Amino acid sequence: MQRLFGNLGQTVPIQLEFHRRDGQPVKNATVKVKGLGTEQLPLFNNKDSIYGEVKVSNIPGKKLEHQGIKVQLLGQIELASERGHPHDFLALVRDLSPPGDLVQTEKYGFEFNDVEMQYDSYRGLQVRLRYILRVTVSKGYSSSVKDFPFWVRNFEPLAAPTNGAPIKMEVGIEECLHIEFEYDKAKYHLKDTVVGKIYFLLVRIKLKHMEVEIRRRETTGSGQSMHNENETLAKYEIMDGAPVRGEAIPIRLFLSPYDLTPTYKTVHNKFSVKYFLNLVLVDEEDRRYFKQQEIQLYRASDASQANGPHAAAATLVS
Repeated sequence: MQRLFGNLGQTVPIQLEFHRRDGQPVKNATVKVKGLGTEQLPLFNNKDSIYGEVKVSNIPGKKLEHQGIKVQLLGQIELASERGHPHDFLALVRDLSPPGDLVQTEKYGFEFNDVEMQYDSYRGLQVRLRYILRVTVSKGYSSSVKDFPFWVRNFEPLAAPTNGAPIKMEVGIEECLHIEFEYDKAKYHLKDTVVGKIYFLLVRIKLKHMEVEIRRRETTGSGQSMHNENETLAKYEIMDGAPVRGEAIPIRLFLSPYDLTPTYKTVHNKFSVKYFLNLVLVDEEDRRYFKQQEIQLYRASDASQANGPHAAAATLVS
């Protein structure tokens, strides 16, 4: 059974335990926190039921009058531009105790059955999607409130081996450079491998370096208020040295080492997350040439990607 402790500085110490219906522990997700290492958060999927127990303590020998105790299950989207004003897309509540006196430590069980959690938890550069259990002990003009976060991760069926025609693109400078490159498909699961090949059809400039980048783009807002935030997550060197006409260079880019999430399209009309493969060529005068292609990422639900209703712990970007 997993125990998360409230802040001891609160007037009313509050603790909360997550567990499954049968009393077994809840599996964890290892979530990376930029600059702070990682943290362990209880892991759930869409339509899971969430069970637990709230423990509210009082100073021995004293009586605490309260106006009621409740636990809320909240799903929130918070934008960096609106810090402190989250948008709730999910709000459920369970009353744990009516108004009364607390003279000793009390425990209250709770359950939220078959919860609709269609969105993944996400921590990005300018947006955060989170799920929390919020315990409130109301005390007249003031209340003791404590949040206990958990992580939601959803899965898609593993795509068939044939995902349509390969992606083919060209990079060209008239009468100087003509390159074709090809990726095997446009949709990949998070543990997949990007397989491709670069063909040099015409080379009349001196290239010294070539690499493929994985880029993530967060988009918030719409219209004139739309804002994009781009982040380079990985760089994979393809070539170091000058190629010649007719040369072909293979690409095998493993996605699993990198902190990737699925592609998200218009989550609750608040944000989107897209991924791109960006081909970068650098000549001997340090001029840079780019060609970018969007790809779709998803979290596969076959036996190698998931473990029953709860995925095995995995590192996620925050």
